[in-house]
Amino acid sequence: MSYAMVAITVLWTFLFGYLLVASIDFGAGFFSYYSVLTGHENKIHNIIQRYLSPVWEVTNVFLIFFVVGLVGFFPDAAYYYGTALLVPGSLALVLLAIRGAYYAYHTYGSQTGNNIVYMGLYGATGLLIPAALSTILAISEGGIIYMDNGKVELHWYTFFTNPYTWSVILLALVSVLYISAMFLSYYAQRAGDEVAFGVVRGYALGWSGPTILASVFAFFQINHQNPVHFGQMLDIAWMFIASFICFVIAVYLVWKRIRLGIAFIMVMLQFAFAWYGYGRSHLPYILYDYIHIHESITNDTMAIALITAFILGFCVLVPSLILLMRLFLFDANYIRGKSAKKG
Repeated sequence: MSYAMVAITVLWTFLFGYLLVASIDFGAGFFSYYSVLTGHENKIHNIIQRYLSPVWEVTNVFLIFFVVGLVGFFPDAAYYYGTALLVPGSLALVLLAIRGAYYAYHTYGSQTGNNIVYMGLYGATGLLIPAALSTILAISEGGIIYMDNGKVELHWYTFFTNPYTWSVILLALVSVLYISAMFLSYYAQRAGDEVAFGVVRGYALGWSGPTILASVFAFFQINHQNPVHFGQMLDIAWMFIASFICFVIAVYLVWKRIRLGIAFIMVMLQFAFAWYGYGRSHLPYILYDYIHIHESITNDTMAIALITAFILGFCVLVPSLILLMRLFLFDANYIRGKSAKKG
């Protein structure tokens, strides 16, 4: 396997990690705000806060690794994406800052209640951030970025009037809510909170339909945006079929209220098959038709150093997350809102 293939596989894996962790985080934020509006705050707010409290500071580690690695492995990415993504990228950074301000306010502030303005911003960022970040996938298919007198330009009219752009944004929004609700269903059941479980289970089942419909819509929109990529997706159609099978199993288990841990594993596999299938069929381009992984890869010395550093980083990050989950998220006393006994 070439350095370029190893590099893009490592980066894609980090981005998949961010997809899962951030989706739970963003969706939980929206549900937390939605619970205030619908009067369910007392039912699910505590479950959501017990999940968010220990993990909010590490959510963006995966994204940072990906951005640094993308520029390090493929320097051309900074040239093409840097200019074109100035607006959506800056918007995402501002929204992340607003989200961080809410966390700081809620975690370290002196007030015990929930300020509705902060909650509103918190809930809105849970949807706006994935919407902003998802535009990168739409741009990567080509036809939106172009060269004009040696300068990289983003064709804004094409960007906003392109059905594929909106199909990707829609898919990002519903996927965030679906992944988060499926995890919170498992988490609430493990905590023994039947009231919260009933609410988030309804969210999970309710967003399952829109998620699969948005997936199908985005899948066929690729054919209009990039027929070459669509043809390569059909060549590995088994990955997307496997994704759908995992989806059916996950929804069935949640509907029957059984084996919710396995149900969430099915959700992860559902998105893993779709994510890696999309990424594999997208190759050899990171950006059609400008960034080719084999032509844009950095020199061998830098590639070896970066691959080594990223694999070591992954080996440190994953065990750290597992330890975090064992100490907090899946500790019997913690998830039930109890303090561990001392002595």
